[in-house]
Amino acid sequence: MNKAELMEVYYLMQLARTFETRVAEQYTRGKMGGFCHLYTGEEAVAVGAMWHLRDDDYVIGSYRDHAYYLLRGGDPGKAMAELFGHKEGCCKGKGGSMHLFDWDINFLGGYAIVAGMCPLAVGAAKSIQYRGEDRVVVCFFGDGATNQGVYHEALNMGSLYELPIVWVCENNHYAIGTSVPRSSARESLARKARSYEMPTYVVDGMDFFKMQSVAERAIADARAGKGPSFIEAQCYRYRGHSMSDPATYRSEEEVEYWKKRDPIPRIKAAIKHDFEVEEEEFEEVDARVRRELDEAIEFASEGSELPVERLYEDLYVE
Repeated sequence: MNKAELMEVYYLMQLARTFETRVAEQYTRGKMGGFCHLYTGEEAVAVGAMWHLRDDDYVIGSYRDHAYYLLRGGDPGKAMAELFGHKEGCCKGKGGSMHLFDWDINFLGGYAIVAGMCPLAVGAAKSIQYRGEDRVVVCFFGDGATNQGVYHEALNMGSLYELPIVWVCENNHYAIGTSVPRSSARESLARKARSYEMPTYVVDGMDFFKMQSVAERAIADARAGKGPSFIEAQCYRYRGHSMSDPATYRSEEEVEYWKKRDPIPRIKAAIKHDFEVEEEEFEEVDARVRRELDEAIEFASEGSELPVERLYEDLYVE
């Protein structure tokens, strides 16, 4: 990868990270309501998984979905407005934090039901196969999803019909506050998925280079008609499960261990080593991100809620 590409990786990670920081600030000020799940710490997973996608590929994910939307090309202002519950949001304020969606960029949404995105990914992939296209579906979910029945049905169908899906399991080691060893009889989630006869990978999800390398292979296989692959990305969320979770089930030592593997300083160090980039260039990127998010908050703040009568629009039935 050249310098420009790696600086883009740095920008995307900083955009996702700083967006979540600003969301937390606005949430504590009472500008947002409901559940809010932040992606802080896991940026390398999403950036790496999506790096080799085309614009016509599909992305679908869980309720920790702000980064997916932004990294897919979503507008930060529309994302922030959606979290504010304003009609200027990407879903007119009807979705909120857990249900961002944008058909124009082929982001099929975040879903609050654990593993609920998995059968939808199967449906999208089946439509690709039915039309004879070479598009791909990348489906993100957490470790907790691997214990849901619909998850296993989806993986089974994906492999049975050789569908073009890349399953990305973000194993951040906790389903809300329950650790993987306490919730899964088989701790290796890749081994659990391997029974569905597809390639499986375990990767350091805090390392962009490793993540994008594995994703590149899985995406190429899916595009070539070789069926699905499963990626278990070992990662960590720095905050609790949601804004209301104090995360007292984790020790300070554990959190500090993972923060030492933070993906943003790692990519920054790699760029400096390979291209001798001065600190000023990174500061320019950081300033760009701050400006964009200042504008996003201003845009969201100036918006307003939908009139009550418009709540009955966008429904399947009258």
